[in-house]
Amino acid sequence: MNRISSRREKLRHNFKSDDLQGLLVSSATNVAYLTGFTGDSSVLLVSRERELMISDGRFTTQIEQECPGLEAYIRPSTQTLNQAIAHVAGSLGVERLGFEAAILSVADFQTIREAVAGVTLVPTTDRVELLRQIKDEQEIEATREAIAFAEKAFQMLRPELREGASEKEIADLLEANLRRCGATGSSFPPIVAVGSRAALPHARPTETSRIGDDHFVLLDWGATGRPYKSDLTRVVVTGKVTSEFETIYRTVLLAQERAIAAIRPGVRAHDVDAEARSVIEQAGFGRFFDHGVGHGLGMEIHESPRLRKQSETILQPGMIVTVEPGIYLPDWGGIRIEDDVLVTSDGCEVLTHLARTLDSVRL
Repeated sequence: MNRISSRREKLRHNFKSDDLQGLLVSSATNVAYLTGFTGDSSVLLVSRERELMISDGRFTTQIEQECPGLEAYIRPSTQTLNQAIAHVAGSLGVERLGFEAAILSVADFQTIREAVAGVTLVPTTDRVELLRQIKDEQEIEATREAIAFAEKAFQMLRPELREGASEKEIADLLEANLRRCGATGSSFPPIVAVGSRAALPHARPTETSRIGDDHFVLLDWGATGRPYKSDLTRVVVTGKVTSEFETIYRTVLLAQERAIAAIRPGVRAHDVDAEARSVIEQAGFGRFFDHGVGHGLGMEIHESPRLRKQSETILQPGMIVTVEPGIYLPDWGGIRIEDDVLVTSDGCEVLTHLARTLDSVRL
């Protein structure tokens, strides 16, 4: 049994205890995780005895190449995907079929339910996502590679952060750099925010907002590799480091350091968030930090676990999370520092290497 097929076996073991006879996996990311398939328009049905990829003739050869040994049902052109799902579920004798409630639309649910008699469709949540929380060695190495792409692209960008450059010009150049460095692309549209616009945590780059001689720039970016992702944030000062900037930057940096120091197996996710939040609150900026301190990272840019106030998730070795506290002051700007961190057997490892000191923010 290889590492991919072992994932399907873990999934099967999990739903056996819930009186399910099968699970329909329709998230493209989850299908890829469980099979290695990189195509689209396909789903995976895992029963207690069998595993079938349901697809169409466009992907016959691709499935054979990427998913050796995996049984496939190639639907005829006269049959819709939902009809094929109903056909396969009925032929397997599945009576209680779980489905991904966050993925399957109401319309698709109704179509499948009406097409297959004697099968009860049961909503499930995060069955595959919980497996994806724990990365194996190959996944960790793929994440390291995505981080290396992102860091190299940023270093190439720094000389271009000059007065007059627009946010969009910077974002476009950063994305081009990522590809030059070997990434398949950006893991999300880069956030580039100049001056007061950095108070918008998810600011979209514009042509009109440009670097001035008294500005700083917030950049949030990442790379997609094989196909794992990275996610980093840095602030660069293109003018003078003011006392206000220094105070806020040091506060955010300390908050991040405290949160990272708290990461180890057995710690609840909300306790990591609390470490960062307490630093920011004690400095008087509590109401200007209104998002969780981090999130899981992997095949998608936002995964489980979530490092936030409400999260009861217990950290385990193999989890990769971002740690990204921030302070956002309207009409002034915002500072966020973000790094990617691996939970190890006895603590954690910061996977990112870009400097975070106050001196490093100066061009």
